Amino acid sequence: MSERRASGPVLTSIAFLVVLFLQLPVLVVVLAAFSDTAYLTLPPKGLTLKWFEAALSDPDYLEAAWTSLWLAAGSTAASLALGLAGACAIQRRMVPGAAWLNALFMAPLILPSVVLGVALLQYYAAAGLRGSNAGLWLAHVVITVPYVVRASLASLASVDEALEDAACVLGAGRLEAFRLVTLPLLKPGLVAGGLFAFITSLDNVPVSVFLLSASQNTLPVKIFTSVEQGVDPSVAAVSALLILVTGIALVLAERWTGFHKHV
Repeated sequence: MSERRASGPVLTSIAFLVVLFLQLPVLVVVLAAFSDTAYLTLPPKGLTLKWFEAALSDPDYLEAAWTSLWLAAGSTAASLALGLAGACAIQRRMVPGAAWLNALFMAPLILPSVVLGVALLQYYAAAGLRGSNAGLWLAHVVITVPYVVRASLASLASVDEALEDAACVLGAGRLEAFRLVTLPLLKPGLVAGGLFAFITSLDNVPVSVFLLSASQNTLPVKIFTSVEQGVDPSVAAVSALLILVTGIALVLAERWTGFHKHV
């Protein structure tokens, strides 16, 4: 018993050090965003908000941010609809070969993102979708659907189908019973899947960089190309804003639904 008590603080300390090590790059980026110099330096020499002002007033960054936002919102909405339908078909064995269907949905998580991007580029070139908004949106749907399917399957596993059957016995139609009984019970899983789908689309580079035309740009790709040309604190400022927005979204979603139980 004493050995177990002694191992508790040790494991806690190790876990804390691991988390701290993983968060060090985030801390470096955030601190660099406030540097008063025109180059990245740590610790920052003086504190200023001018790099945030420069990033928020740059039309290229604003246009890229708008593209990323509508792309992430559109792909998340489509992924929620497709992922929920697919999860229901898999969980309730509505179609033959449910296990194969599950593997098909999970395939984008198994393939390297670069391989998936190259494959989509070749397909789009043959189909005439290269450089189109519709093609970019479809590609993001492909890479975000698996997150919704996995989260929805986790939620469906904890839902008793007898509740929906009872609603049908009491006079509700099958669709109405699903909407009024099952769907509210799936809310934590759908919120978790939708949130991860949104973040995945918003932060994606390997797939997007192959499919964007010369007139298109997303925020992660804009950051990537800016770093290639030379790193300045405005890039760190944009990254810090993305970290802030993502962190706030995760905290609010967790407080609203407790989605950690479904991922």
